[in-house]
Amino acid sequence: MFILNCDRAYLYAHPERELSTDERLRYDAALAERARGVPAQYITGHQEFWGMDLIVSPAVLIPRPETEHLVEAVLELHAADLRQRTSDLKHGTTAVTSKVQRPRSGFRIADVGTGSGCIALALAKELPQAEIYATDISAAALEIARANAARHQLQSRIHFREADLLAIPDPAVENSSFDFIVSNPPYVGESEEDQVQLEVRSFEPRNAVFAGRTGSEVIARLIPQAQAALRPGGWLVMEISGTIAAEVRRLLVTWTDIQIRPDLQSIPRVAQARKG
Repeated sequence: MFILNCDRAYLYAHPERELSTDERLRYDAALAERARGVPAQYITGHQEFWGMDLIVSPAVLIPRPETEHLVEAVLELHAADLRQRTSDLKHGTTAVTSKVQRPRSGFRIADVGTGSGCIALALAKELPQAEIYATDISAAALEIARANAARHQLQSRIHFREADLLAIPDPAVENSSFDFIVSNPPYVGESEEDQVQLEVRSFEPRNAVFAGRTGSEVIARLIPQAQAALRPGGWLVMEISGTIAAEVRRLLVTWTDIQIRPDLQSIPRVAQARKG
């Protein structure tokens, strides 16, 4: 499909189709790259996420199905907050006593370490009223993210900023201004490197995979920054691994409504916590 630039239906409907000399050369070259371990997504330059075809390159982490749990968690929490707000209004609860204290028109989300932009794009697609800031320390990654936003006509909805975590160089972003901070940060420890797939540790961007010796170093920096950047009642939602789940829970000890969600393989995958 990649070499012929066709869909699956065309491929199956034309079994007699023979490759031209140029197509054969490109096909052999692609096979050679895959044989040495290059991920198929970097060979084709594409990966599907949340029903969207995204451009990927070695500058960004390849979006994975497990990360869709992060998007699902944000959507569920947002829906729950809306129900709570509706209930508060129905029963005459004031904004002062309500746990949900965000403004009535629109809300803000920060996607920290956006990479390909997959999380920011999925949330922009599902939450058209949201104002989204997407940060990454890598300028090359942000180029890919911006290209993906443009391909899906979401570029006007997402503000891309080159920044280390939440150090957003933007006067429009003030402390306590976000309703959700979401992140798929580096969370693999360097001590686990031998357990990581060869194609991941050899070809995907190292600073998007490894966080430090234990794997919790980046998250330990992100949590206090998120505490300062969230509105009261706002949510921090992060992708994690089972290896660091206990440490993440410890780091969130001063937060409320802490929950660790498993993925489909029952591995701890999403940590969520509310700012008090």
